[in-house]
Amino acid sequence: MPVDVFVRKRRRSLGFFSLLALLSAGSVIITEYDVVKGFTSIFEALRWGAANFYPDAPSLVKLPAILVKLKETILISVAATTTAAIFALLLALGGSRSTRRNPLFSVISRGTASFFRNMPLAAWAMILMLAFSQSPLTGYLALFCGSLGFLTRAFIETIDEVSSHSVEALSATGASYGQIIFQAVLPCSLPLMISWLLYMVETNIRDATLVGILTGSGIGFAFELYYKSLNYHAASLVVLTIVLTVIAIEGLSNYVRRVIL
Repeated sequence: MPVDVFVRKRRRSLGFFSLLALLSAGSVIITEYDVVKGFTSIFEALRWGAANFYPDAPSLVKLPAILVKLKETILISVAATTTAAIFALLLALGGSRSTRRNPLFSVISRGTASFFRNMPLAAWAMILMLAFSQSPLTGYLALFCGSLGFLTRAFIETIDEVSSHSVEALSATGASYGQIIFQAVLPCSLPLMISWLLYMVETNIRDATLVGILTGSGIGFAFELYYKSLNYHAASLVVLTIVLTVIAIEGLSNYVRRVIL
């Protein structure tokens, strides 16, 4: 690399980090954030957690009830993700540059994906509660809306990147739209789509905890119930089961990815 190019890149990097430092310092000053107190409170929180937030023998009695709520959370997350994947695939086929039949369909599909993806999951849960109150259905619909936006965007990019050459080759031979979809698009894109689907399942199981707190369903409701009743040992058991479940699902997901990719 030439010396002058290296020097320019180094100056740009130093300028970027200097600007970042100024923004951080300005944010601290404007918000009147006490940095020292913030760091010392971390140790106090760890000390409190070590003394109070851990499963004990009496809390293990509640484990069967916690597992029932955990099962409900997993089923809702998987159902919402897989259902959203079906609709996302249809939107992606209409929105991809390789498979769209009309530019208007592409604008509608991409606009729908952008709208659903940029709306926070907590906002979806609170909006849907106005119509469906606190129920598992509300949690399901909130996860569905969040998954639809993310998966539609992911599927569109996957189709554009993976199957463009195959689509062009089949189109040149006079293949029909259905033949292009089932002979080129899906075979080329399906492995990556399954990978995105598995990632979304992992994400939704984690997010379902927050959604459950808001919608009064699943494992999130169990955590809120124990935490508000000051039963911190049972609440910590809920957190532990969530962590172990996410780790197990992530391991299974990584195994499936290695097999299909």
